[in-house]
Amino acid sequence: MTDRLQDPEHPAPGPVADEPSMAQVQFRRAKAHIKGLKRGLIEFLELPNRTVKVCFPIEMEDGSVQTFRGFRTLHNHVLGPGKGGIRYHPDVTEDEVVGLATLMTWKCALLDIPFGGAKGAVICDPKALGETELRRITRRFVHELGANIGPYTDIPAPDLYTDEQTMAWIFDTYNAMHPGANNRPVVTGKPLELGGSKGRLEATGEGCLYATERLIEFGLVPELTSLTGARIAIQGFGNVGAVAARRFMEAGARIVAVSDSQGGAHAADGLDVNAVLGHRRAHGTVVGTPGTGTLANPDLLTLDCDILIPAALGGVVTAANAADIKARLVVEGANAPVLPEAETILAERGVVVLPDIVANAGGVTVSYFEWVQNTENQNWELEEVERKMKARVRRAVEVIVARWHSLNAKPTESDADSLVAPVTLRTAALVVAIERIARATLQRGIWP
Repeated sequence: MTDRLQDPEHPAPGPVADEPSMAQVQFRRAKAHIKGLKRGLIEFLELPNRTVKVCFPIEMEDGSVQTFRGFRTLHNHVLGPGKGGIRYHPDVTEDEVVGLATLMTWKCALLDIPFGGAKGAVICDPKALGETELRRITRRFVHELGANIGPYTDIPAPDLYTDEQTMAWIFDTYNAMHPGANNRPVVTGKPLELGGSKGRLEATGEGCLYATERLIEFGLVPELTSLTGARIAIQGFGNVGAVAARRFMEAGARIVAVSDSQGGAHAADGLDVNAVLGHRRAHGTVVGTPGTGTLANPDLLTLDCDILIPAALGGVVTAANAADIKARLVVEGANAPVLPEAETILAERGVVVLPDIVANAGGVTVSYFEWVQNTENQNWELEEVERKMKARVRRAVEVIVARWHSLNAKPTESDADSLVAPVTLRTAALVVAIERIARATLQRGIWP
């Protein structure tokens, strides 16, 4: 993200500025519909509070030394401590981390969760690293972050290529650095034995189901009145995609295709999700599941289906393939899978996008529940966790839809970008979230 302090609509003379990031584009589309923001508050809401950059050596299993770089961004802490995952990926960038931290700020505000947005990453290829090397990277990363994370400062969670084992290492490292305190709330997504919450592993995929069900009840998706018999294609068969596939199937939908990094499995009459899971456990991929055809990941996105769930990496639905999307509803299981220019094309074609800010918010919601349980030394039963999460997610969809109707009833003409961007559910969600953060900021007062 570029640290621009000028009004983005009236930049100062000089060199051509960098292209705005996805988070900036989405923010600017939303702010055109917000009235009465105090002058200067826009920059505060858009820019991250801080980004910590670290660089550290690790002794590899072959005896060599390799240097790794990592980031941790805290976007906003007006509502509470930072909250956001840590991802391990060879291509992750600082801009990506900042954008995801920004999304977490809006997501927490929308869900009425008393956290701000944060995100972290280490540039590495976890598929090429052994468990010992991943453990060393994790522990050293936590050590380098030092006081920048903490139960009431910034609370990590699992993300891309990190899991509950990674969180256990984070907890143990932080606990060794801060003895004599209840340090369980420093990280969420931990193993149950270390204070993890029941239902946390399944929360993001289940949240996709609850959000989709509630949206369909409003009748906003043409010719889709329930999940019964609905044809669903899911790109990404990790934790989110696999859980979503099973839960949507149990709700009566027909899962016609799933995919992982090696390709996809397709069956027009519907896949047996349990059989696909078994094949993946045995062979490391969904490709080749008996009774299915094989298709490439790009082809899954344009498959003839009712609901498309991109649950892998971001930026997979672009201006190049948006016109070929055949689904009537796109549910963002991953963070930012639909690029802004693609969302405009989809909206013009009548394809509804249920944005990540609510579609995958089950994960951060149950992470919050885990934090509450840890701070209060409680242990909730699964039924309580699922009931509370379902209520929050459904309520967030209701708030978004109500604001979407309101915005479409009173279109704005105050922003050039808003004139070319249809008012989408994402815009409505961001308007709600930004207004909540802005109100809280002014209620706290500008210090000093």
